[in-house]
Amino acid sequence: MSFCKDTKEELCASKIQSIEQKNALTYGMVLFSRMFGTSAISCTTESRPVAMTYSETVSALTGTIVELSVKLTRRRGENSVFTLSVPDKNVCQQIFEYFGHSKDQPSLRINRGNIDGDECLPFFLRGAFMVCGNVTSPEKDYHLEFVVPHKKLADDLQKLISEINELNAEPHIINRKGSYVIYIKGSENIEDMLTYIGAPMSVLDIIQNKMVKSVRNRVNRRINSETANIKKTANASAKQLRAIELIKTKQGLESLPDELRELAQLRIDNPEYNLRELGEALSAPISRSGVNHRLQRIMEIAEGLREK
Repeated sequence: MSFCKDTKEELCASKIQSIEQKNALTYGMVLFSRMFGTSAISCTTESRPVAMTYSETVSALTGTIVELSVKLTRRRGENSVFTLSVPDKNVCQQIFEYFGHSKDQPSLRINRGNIDGDECLPFFLRGAFMVCGNVTSPEKDYHLEFVVPHKKLADDLQKLISEINELNAEPHIINRKGSYVIYIKGSENIEDMLTYIGAPMSVLDIIQNKMVKSVRNRVNRRINSETANIKKTANASAKQLRAIELIKTKQGLESLPDELRELAQLRIDNPEYNLRELGEALSAPISRSGVNHRLQRIMEIAEGLREK
């Protein structure tokens, strides 16, 4: 199951405490359905829990039976697509008017009278997300969106989200294939939105995924750093070994002072050692900078021999 489907299933299972909250949820679901008008109210979803919640809430509001049809699609694998509709046009008109809408309205808008009060707004947005929302798996990206068929309705939703104090999101709108998409980017903004509408377990999944990504990135950075250090050590060691070999060939290592001769032999025996390891392996251990200083003296001696 996808992350989005899991999130919607969690939202459907979340408890509703009051009739006002249930009405706000129902309003969000019908208003952002595929069709919402005096002659037709219908919703299409790939989520069985959303289909059941839509049917139950609308039936509880009107006392009518919501028709349900199911078909399989191979668009993204074998998924069930649920289409729900209110069969009676008179009931459609009753629902439309119940939520304060009129067929004389020039365009569909959010009637804020149905979501008056802070306790109702999260349930309204929950209903909207359940029927027209999508959230990308945190393994891929941090993106949450609402796909709305009407421009004014999309504008209203964008403004509504931007006014919520608990959310710091800055929703944006784009036109996609004739629909209007209100989207939110950023993991923290999406975490806030999902927490607000009642999906805390999905938020934990995002946080856990971020932690895994963070650890993986730290490990990769460390591996890259260590690889770079190994290459640096290997290159330096190769130069030092060539210098030592030149001294050995030209005048012998015994020509070197005792502290340089010991270090030169240690480098021959341990070409993989870094400066710290060389310093610790000496008969009289010295610091990394001390080793570097002695190696520079060896390199200078070898350079002098090259010039002769």
